Amino acid sequence: MKVGFIGLGIMGKPMAKNVLKAGYELVVTTHNPKTIEEMTALGAEGAANGAEVAAKADVIITMLPNSPQVREVCLGEGGIMETGTEKTVVIDMSSIDPTESKAIAAELAKKGIELLDCPVSGGEPKAIDGSLSVMCGGKKEVWEKYYDLLMSMAGSVVYVGPTGSGNVAKLANQMIVAANIGIVAEALTFAKKAGSDPELVYQAIRGGLAGSTVLDAKAPMMLAGNYKPGFRIDLHIKDLNNALNASHAINMPVPMTAHMMEVMQELKNHEEGGNDHSDIVKYYERMTGTSIVK
Repeated sequence: MKVGFIGLGIMGKPMAKNVLKAGYELVVTTHNPKTIEEMTALGAEGAANGAEVAAKADVIITMLPNSPQVREVCLGEGGIMETGTEKTVVIDMSSIDPTESKAIAAELAKKGIELLDCPVSGGEPKAIDGSLSVMCGGKKEVWEKYYDLLMSMAGSVVYVGPTGSGNVAKLANQMIVAANIGIVAEALTFAKKAGSDPELVYQAIRGGLAGSTVLDAKAPMMLAGNYKPGFRIDLHIKDLNNALNASHAINMPVPMTAHMMEVMQELKNHEEGGNDHSDIVKYYERMTGTSIVK
């Protein structure tokens, strides 16, 4: 099986390297020529664009910033659809609007090309060590065929349902994470302003019902004033925007998601979009004049 990989950014490059380590033949393309040189030095084959990748590969993984880039790579000039055939499968691992996943899949299907939408969770560290969580939408038999390939980049690969379901699951994840980080920041700021030590409050509650992966990952960062990005505010804004678009398309109000979008926009207005989303605590710092940083 020859694998194509389009998009070798912060996430895509380590994911592609793990595909190579698993023993798959790999053909790659991306905007950065130096990255292609780095990958070819490791044994991959370089390509000029998506059409060239599709002409050489059996299955193509895309890892791109958002819906417009996925649409362009799949359907645009020099894209996958130009040379793809009924034997071609696209596995889009980008995090995009599920309504766009369905629309792009419908266009590709006109040429017999299958699409799986398989966004990931875990950020750069898990992309590097190959332990990403992958959630997949599309035909189950296609997912089963490429399960081992997906596992070369992941710790878990879960089938969610028909096309678009992978991105629905990813947006649900991002909605929960945003609200969870927000309430962690609010609660710890409350503790400090009430005269208690927020670090001791964190230690007291982490073993109870309030305990969560988010609490243990983000509270220590907030207390240390460490906003080095594991997942940037700008990317979370992109995901919440997709969540708002997708929810409004089905006439569903999502007030908590909308509120967290406004919080993150405030952070972006303070030039903090490149910071980790633990930076949400600075929203409360500005609002209350209280810092929890030790």
